[in-house]
Amino acid sequence: MGASSGIGYAVAEALASRGVKVGLAARHTKNLLELKEKYPDFVEYLSIDVTHNDAPAKLFKLAEMTGGMDIYFHVAGIGCDNTDLDPAREVEIVNTNASGFARMVSSAYRYFCENGKKGHIAAVTSVAGTKGIGNLSAYSASKKFDQTYLVALEQLAHMENMDIKFTDIRPGWVRTPLIDEDKKYPMEMTVEEVLPMVIKAIVRRKRVAIIDGRWNALAKVWSRIPDNVWVKMNPEASMGK
Repeated sequence: MGASSGIGYAVAEALASRGVKVGLAARHTKNLLELKEKYPDFVEYLSIDVTHNDAPAKLFKLAEMTGGMDIYFHVAGIGCDNTDLDPAREVEIVNTNASGFARMVSSAYRYFCENGKKGHIAAVTSVAGTKGIGNLSAYSASKKFDQTYLVALEQLAHMENMDIKFTDIRPGWVRTPLIDEDKKYPMEMTVEEVLPMVIKAIVRRKRVAIIDGRWNALAKVWSRIPDNVWVKMNPEASMGK
């Protein structure tokens, strides 16, 4: 879910090129069609907008088109610096990253429950969910929501005795269309650099994977900083910018 560019597209192509049957979804399908033409036996796709109420039904249809779903991988998300706190932009980010996340991940959970089978739900959240970041207020808050939502569903799976695994992938800055192409970000990584780490986390069903080691260390430091100290800091300064 969110396979039209960036990490989602890279993972989709990597899997399809290895003979894995994948169902791809995004709002815009031009790039998905290209993958379908390149790997016709291993790719199916649909246009799905995670903010729309018909998205769950479309997910179930896509699962049917691929012959079933063993892993649900959620990458759909948006974000930007919004120091002006434009309300429309803040709400758009929350609608996609939090409401859309809950809509689709809960639908994948129900799919596995209703089909009485094992399942795996993996999602890209962000190290930004570690703390509220001033210039990324809605983004960092929505990513924290996603991380907490996965914990809650994992607990629910134990309560209901369901064999559903969860993987929370938390990258730092990755050079994708999500970020400003004219800005250089601290400890920035390319999609090519993070791709093998993302696939490894999914294949090994790692519960939480912070990408990469530098960000893992930084996130551990951030998580230990009291909020009354954190609010007086500039996070980018701690990244050596």
